[in-house]
Amino acid sequence: MSAAVVDPVPDQHRTSRAAGPAAAGTLAELRQRVHRMQGGASSRRLPGLTPELDLATGSAYATDSASLALALLAGPSSAGEWVGVVGAPDLGYEAAAGLGVDLERTIVVPHPGEHWLSVVAALVDVASVVLVRPAGPVAEHPAERLRARLRTKDAALVCWGEWPRCAARFSVRESAWSGLGRGHGHLSGRRMVVEVGRAGSTRQSFGLHLPGRGGVEPVAAPAPVARRPVAVGAAW
Repeated sequence: MSAAVVDPVPDQHRTSRAAGPAAAGTLAELRQRVHRMQGGASSRRLPGLTPELDLATGSAYATDSASLALALLAGPSSAGEWVGVVGAPDLGYEAAAGLGVDLERTIVVPHPGEHWLSVVAALVDVASVVLVRPAGPVAEHPAERLRARLRTKDAALVCWGEWPRCAARFSVRESAWSGLGRGHGHLSGRRMVVEVGRAGSTRQSFGLHLPGRGGVEPVAAPAPVARRPVAVGAAW
């Protein structure tokens, strides 16, 4: 398996290629994507690897962790959605595949340059979720314009970094690797406590086990709920 690497981004019609063995499934997918490119789609929920990691189209999300960024991408991808990655040349695609990201349905633009926002906007036409690592701070005005495009195109954005007024921010609060003995072995998994902050809601925490070489899906584990209030309308 290999991701479709695009650098620089070609015309969006050339990136829009269907995959799948069944002709009927391919036709249905093409119809859906044409519908999205025409701006006629409606908001929906995209499945996550766990219920806490599902996404809503029309929204932007932020995380401080590459592992969490991949986990947020993996749920929709493993469910058959096309995904894109912009500005993250050092992202671990072997780890992405281990989490369930379908690399054959992934469009990668590792070096978008100074026009990375335009690259993201173009990918939103054909991908249901786009993961981006911004080259610098993101101003409110272009972020709002991209949010409007997400709503029109029935897509979601995951930012590995800071994003103004995102729908939710996922942060790693505790993390521990497993699999290593005393000077031997290999990393087989990572257990972490993730905190989720949403505007107008209390911050919540949940446990997550991300596998290394030994699995393809994370396993949720119980964790205490933090009860710190979040101000309504706060910019994340």
